[in-house]
Amino acid sequence: LSIVLSFKTSLPFDRLSVWRELRALPLDQQKRQLRDPEQRRRLVAAARERDERPPVGAEPRAAAYDWTFVMDTAEGPHRSVAEVARDRGVDPVEAMIDLALEKDLERFFLQPIANENQDHALELIKHPRTVVTFSDSGAHVSQIMDASLQTHLLSHWVRARQALTLEEAVRMLSFEPATHWGFSDRGLIREGLAADLLVLDPDTVAPEMPEVVRDLPAGARRLTQRARGFAATVVNGEVVLRDGKPTGALPGQLLRGPYARRS
Repeated sequence: LSIVLSFKTSLPFDRLSVWRELRALPLDQQKRQLRDPEQRRRLVAAARERDERPPVGAEPRAAAYDWTFVMDTAEGPHRSVAEVARDRGVDPVEAMIDLALEKDLERFFLQPIANENQDHALELIKHPRTVVTFSDSGAHVSQIMDASLQTHLLSHWVRARQALTLEEAVRMLSFEPATHWGFSDRGLIREGLAADLLVLDPDTVAPEMPEVVRDLPAGARRLTQRARGFAATVVNGEVVLRDGKPTGALPGQLLRGPYARRS
C-alpha cells in the first residue's frame, strides 16, 4: 500500500508551517516560489526538520528519501529520491523539488506505508482467507489509488513475477469475491448466471499512470487511473466499455446494504 505524492495531491512537508503557506497558493505561484532562491532556501531548511507528529489515516509520513520513489511509470521499477539525489550530488529535498519542477509539478512520487515486502505481500495474496483486490472503495481518494489493484494482479503477479497462473488470478478476481459477498448469481461463466465478463489480453494488460481530476462535490480532487489491454467489459450481457471507452449502456443496478438509508 503506497501513498501517491505530488504537488497536485499531498506531500510529506504539508504540515510544516512554511510549506503550508506555499501549498495554499495556486500551482503557478508555487512554481515561482520554488524557483526563487531565497524562498527555496527557506522551504528546504524547513523540510530538513522532521515532523515527529504521528500521521493521521492516509496522511503522508515524514519524508524518508530512501523509501520515497520517483513514479515515472505505473509499475516500476522505481528509483528512490535518495538515489537520484546521490547521482545529482544534491540534498534529497532539492532533488525532490527539481524532479517535480522538471514535470511542471505533475510528477508523482510513491511512499509505501504498508505491506512493502513483496514476498510477504505474495504470502498474503495466496492465503485462503484473503479476498484479493478488495478495498475500502472510496476512502483517501486523493492520496491512494486502488483502482489498479485488479490490473496490477494480472500484470505484475501473473505476467511479470509469474507468481500466480492466469487461471488462479481470474478466480481471485471473479469467483472468490462473488462467493465471499454472497453473489450466487455471478462469478462463473455458466448458463443461467449473470453475464458479467471481462475480455482482456494477458500479454498487454497493465495500469496506466494515475491522473488527478477534480470532479467531486465543490471541485474536490481525487486520483483516477486507466488501464490498457482490456477489449471489453460486459455487464448483464451488454458491453458497457469497449477498449476502455463507455458505450452508453447502463444495464447494471445499484446495490444497497441493509443499513442504507431508505428514501
